[in-house]
Amino acid sequence: MRRGLVHVLAWLLATGAAVTLSWWGVHTVMAGTVYDPPRALPLTAGGTTSAARESRSLPSPSTSPSSPSPTPTPAASKAAKTPSASSPPSAPAPSKSTAAGTIKSYDTDGGRVVLDLADTYATLVSATPGAGWSVQVWKTESWIRVDFASGADRVTVFCTWHDGPPRVDVQNF
Repeated sequence: MRRGLVHVLAWLLATGAAVTLSWWGVHTVMAGTVYDPPRALPLTAGGTTSAARESRSLPSPSTSPSSPSPTPTPAASKAAKTPSASSPPSAPAPSKSTAAGTIKSYDTDGGRVVLDLADTYATLVSATPGAGWSVQVWKTESWIRVDFASGADRVTVFCTWHDGPPRVDVQNF
Protein backbone atom coordinates (compact mmCIF):
# COMPACT_ATOMS: atom_id res chain seq x y z
CA MET A 1 0.00 0.00 0.00
CA ARG A 2 2.75 2.43 0.93
CA ARG A 3 4.58 1.61 -2.29
CA GLY A 4 1.47 2.44 -4.33
CA LEU A 5 1.06 5.82 -2.59
CA VAL A 6 4.71 6.66 -3.32
CA HIS A 7 4.17 5.85 -7.01
CA VAL A 8 0.99 7.97 -7.16
CA LEU A 9 2.73 10.85 -5.39
CA ALA A 10 5.71 10.63 -7.77
CA TRP A 11 3.36 10.54 -10.77
CA LEU A 12 1.41 13.57 -9.48
CA LEU A 13 4.60 15.55 -8.92
CA ALA A 14 6.00 14.67 -12.36
CA THR A 15 2.70 15.46 -14.08
CA GLY A 16 2.33 18.75 -12.21
CA ALA A 17 5.87 19.76 -13.12
CA ALA A 18 5.31 18.86 -16.79
CA VAL A 19 2.03 20.81 -16.97
CA THR A 20 3.61 23.83 -15.27
CA LEU A 21 6.61 23.79 -17.60
CA SER A 22 4.38 23.41 -20.67
CA TRP A 23 2.08 26.22 -19.56
CA TRP A 24 5.02 28.53 -18.88
CA GLY A 25 6.55 27.80 -22.32
CA VAL A 26 3.30 28.32 -24.20
CA HIS A 27 2.45 31.42 -22.17
CA THR A 28 5.88 32.93 -22.88
CA VAL A 29 5.57 32.34 -26.63
CA MET A 30 1.96 33.48 -26.89
CA ALA A 31 2.49 36.63 -24.80
CA GLY A 32 4.74 38.04 -27.54
CA THR A 33 2.29 37.33 -30.36
CA VAL A 34 -0.84 39.10 -29.19
CA TYR A 35 -2.22 41.16 -32.07
CA ASP A 36 -5.11 43.54 -31.87
CA PRO A 37 -6.60 43.98 -35.32
CA PRO A 38 -7.15 47.56 -36.44
CA ARG A 39 -10.43 49.13 -35.39
CA ALA A 40 -12.72 50.73 -37.91
CA LEU A 41 -12.96 54.39 -37.01
CA PRO A 42 -15.68 56.73 -38.21
CA LEU A 43 -14.40 59.81 -39.99
CA THR A 44 -16.32 62.90 -38.98
CA ALA A 45 -16.40 66.08 -41.05
CA GLY A 46 -16.01 68.48 -38.11
CA GLY A 47 -13.03 67.06 -36.25
CA THR A 48 -11.25 63.97 -35.07
CA THR A 49 -12.92 61.36 -32.92
CA SER A 50 -11.49 60.31 -29.57
CA ALA A 51 -10.62 56.93 -31.09
CA ALA A 52 -8.70 58.66 -33.89
CA ARG A 53 -6.80 60.76 -31.34
CA GLU A 54 -6.03 57.58 -29.40
CA SER A 55 -4.73 55.80 -32.50
CA ARG A 56 -2.34 58.69 -33.20
CA SER A 57 -0.96 58.51 -29.68
CA LEU A 58 0.37 55.04 -30.36
CA PRO A 59 4.09 54.70 -31.20
CA SER A 60 5.22 55.08 -34.77
CA PRO A 61 4.92 51.98 -36.96
CA SER A 62 7.30 49.11 -36.37
CA THR A 63 7.53 45.51 -37.38
CA SER A 64 5.96 43.16 -34.85
CA PRO A 65 7.00 39.50 -34.55
CA SER A 66 3.46 38.38 -35.38
CA SER A 67 3.33 40.29 -38.67
CA PRO A 68 4.43 38.12 -41.56
CA SER A 69 6.96 39.72 -43.87
CA PRO A 70 6.28 37.99 -47.16
CA THR A 71 8.76 38.19 -49.96
CA PRO A 72 7.42 39.20 -53.35
CA THR A 73 5.57 36.34 -54.98
CA PRO A 74 4.37 35.84 -58.54
CA ALA A 75 1.01 37.25 -57.43
CA ALA A 76 2.75 40.36 -56.13
CA SER A 77 4.39 40.88 -59.52
CA LYS A 78 0.90 41.39 -60.96
CA ALA A 79 0.82 44.69 -59.05
CA ALA A 80 2.79 46.24 -61.89
CA LYS A 81 -0.21 45.71 -64.20
CA THR A 82 -2.81 48.39 -64.51
CA PRO A 83 -6.21 47.86 -62.91
CA SER A 84 -8.90 46.34 -65.07
CA ALA A 85 -10.94 48.86 -66.99
CA SER A 86 -14.22 47.29 -65.85
CA SER A 87 -13.69 48.18 -62.19
CA PRO A 88 -11.32 51.11 -61.65
CA PRO A 89 -10.31 51.80 -58.04
CA SER A 90 -12.22 54.50 -56.24
CA ALA A 91 -10.51 57.79 -55.57
CA PRO A 92 -9.62 58.39 -51.96
CA ALA A 93 -12.26 60.04 -49.85
CA PRO A 94 -11.63 63.59 -48.67
CA SER A 95 -8.69 63.70 -46.29
CA LYS A 96 -8.28 65.24 -42.88
CA SER A 97 -5.05 66.70 -41.50
CA THR A 98 -3.98 65.57 -38.06
CA ALA A 99 -0.97 66.22 -35.85
CA ALA A 100 0.61 62.96 -37.07
CA GLY A 101 -0.35 63.32 -40.73
CA THR A 102 -3.33 63.14 -43.05
CA ILE A 103 -6.03 60.51 -42.64
CA LYS A 104 -7.22 59.21 -46.01
CA SER A 105 -9.85 56.60 -46.77
CA TYR A 106 -9.66 54.36 -49.84
CA ASP A 107 -12.94 52.72 -50.88
CA THR A 108 -12.43 49.68 -53.11
CA ASP A 109 -14.62 46.90 -54.46
CA GLY A 110 -13.36 44.70 -51.59
CA GLY A 111 -13.69 47.11 -48.72
CA ARG A 112 -12.30 50.27 -47.14
CA VAL A 113 -8.76 51.05 -46.00
CA VAL A 114 -8.06 54.06 -43.80
CA LEU A 115 -4.44 55.25 -43.55
CA ASP A 116 -2.76 57.99 -41.52
CA LEU A 117 -0.17 59.39 -43.97
CA ALA A 118 2.67 61.35 -42.35
CA ASP A 119 5.63 62.94 -44.16
CA THR A 120 7.95 59.94 -43.75
CA TYR A 121 5.71 57.00 -42.84
CA ALA A 122 2.15 55.69 -42.84
CA THR A 123 0.00 53.99 -40.22
CA LEU A 124 -2.94 51.68 -40.87
CA VAL A 125 -6.00 53.02 -39.06
CA SER A 126 -8.45 50.37 -40.25
CA ALA A 127 -9.09 47.77 -42.95
CA THR A 128 -12.75 46.82 -43.22
CA PRO A 129 -13.82 44.18 -45.78
CA GLY A 130 -17.07 44.53 -47.68
CA ALA A 131 -19.86 41.95 -47.47
CA GLY A 132 -18.58 38.59 -48.76
CA TRP A 133 -14.93 39.69 -48.75
CA SER A 134 -12.07 38.74 -46.42
CA VAL A 135 -9.08 40.89 -45.50
CA GLN A 136 -5.40 40.16 -44.85
CA VAL A 137 -2.84 42.74 -43.72
CA TRP A 138 0.97 42.80 -43.91
CA LYS A 139 3.12 45.52 -42.32
CA THR A 140 6.85 46.22 -42.42
CA GLU A 141 8.99 49.25 -41.61
CA SER A 142 8.59 50.64 -45.14
CA TRP A 143 5.24 49.43 -46.50
CA ILE A 144 1.71 48.27 -45.67
CA ARG A 145 -0.24 45.85 -47.85
CA VAL A 146 -3.98 45.18 -47.44
CA ASP A 147 -5.52 42.39 -49.54
CA PHE A 148 -9.26 41.89 -49.92
CA ALA A 149 -10.37 38.53 -51.37
CA SER A 150 -13.67 37.09 -52.51
CA GLY A 151 -13.45 33.86 -54.51
CA ALA A 152 -11.12 34.57 -57.44
CA ASP A 153 -11.46 38.37 -57.07
CA ARG A 154 -8.62 40.25 -55.37
CA VAL A 155 -8.11 43.91 -54.49
CA THR A 156 -4.79 45.10 -53.06
CA VAL A 157 -4.09 48.45 -51.41
CA PHE A 158 -0.33 48.93 -51.20
CA CYS A 159 1.25 51.87 -49.34
CA THR A 160 5.03 52.39 -49.57
CA TRP A 161 7.30 55.05 -48.10
CA HIS A 162 10.80 53.50 -48.33
CA ASP A 163 12.19 56.14 -50.73
CA GLY A 164 10.05 59.19 -50.02
CA PRO A 165 6.65 60.22 -48.70
CA PRO A 166 3.94 57.54 -48.56
CA ARG A 167 2.38 56.53 -51.90
CA VAL A 168 -0.80 54.47 -52.16
CA ASP A 169 -1.55 52.15 -55.08
CA VAL A 170 -4.89 50.30 -55.47
CA GLN A 171 -4.94 47.26 -57.77
CA ASN A 172 -7.87 45.04 -58.84
CA PHE A 173 -7.07 41.48 -59.93
